Amino acid sequence: MKILILGAGKMGSFFCDLLSFDHQVAIYDPDPQRLRFTFNVERFKTPEEIEPFRPDMIINAATVKYTRQAFDHVMPYIPQECILSDIASVKTGLPEYYAACGRRFVSTHPMFGPTFASLSNLANENAIIIKEGDAEGREFFRRLYKDLRLHIEEYSFKEHDETIAYSLSIPFTSTLVFGSVMKHQDAPGTTFKRHLAIAHGLMSEDDYLLTEILFNPHTSAQIDLIRANLQQLKEIIDRRDPVAMKDFLDMVRKNLR
Repeated sequence: MKILILGAGKMGSFFCDLLSFDHQVAIYDPDPQRLRFTFNVERFKTPEEIEPFRPDMIINAATVKYTRQAFDHVMPYIPQECILSDIASVKTGLPEYYAACGRRFVSTHPMFGPTFASLSNLANENAIIIKEGDAEGREFFRRLYKDLRLHIEEYSFKEHDETIAYSLSIPFTSTLVFGSVMKHQDAPGTTFKRHLAIAHGLMSEDDYLLTEILFNPHTSAQIDLIRANLQQLKEIIDRRDPVAMKDFLDMVRKNLR
């Protein structure tokens, strides 16, 4: 298959390395400096160079802020039958975009961002494939993710957004609150240092990505749950109630099983 990858960032380069031995791969990035470390692929720095390549599939690895703009940028230079695909962690607006452009598409979410995951060992990581996509495109990514030994779930666009509100919005919100009350520690404990490392990793992410994930329409309900349980914990602490604290800790242990 002839595959064009949009964006030579960490994920774009990862997919280049992953696919280039079994497929004819090209990568496009308007910043030629970002193309220096891509190998065994054709490298394009202008959209006009794409036209003779005639890709069968595009994997859009541009940052989430520019996902739709990246598609628009190359659309005049790709054949009508080319399958569009995105790996965006935020799917806001993409169902409507795909419906409007009238092309075959597949949407997935490899849930192993380069901030925390080891891209050389993904056996314990997950991926989501959106049900609404093209059958051939979905099968391509199903095989690809199985080869990486990822656990795969198939969700609709709506189910994906609900899942992300839970799996990303809760830890993101909790980490942001932790960071917002941060004070320098001369002798931090192990637990503190682990939380701090997570906070530093989160804050290295793009501000637009963090904002879009937190602006997911399902996020507010998850924050309400955090607030309710935080209030309950505060009341237990204020009363110094050991029985209620034991019940709360048992509830947390049960949830973590």
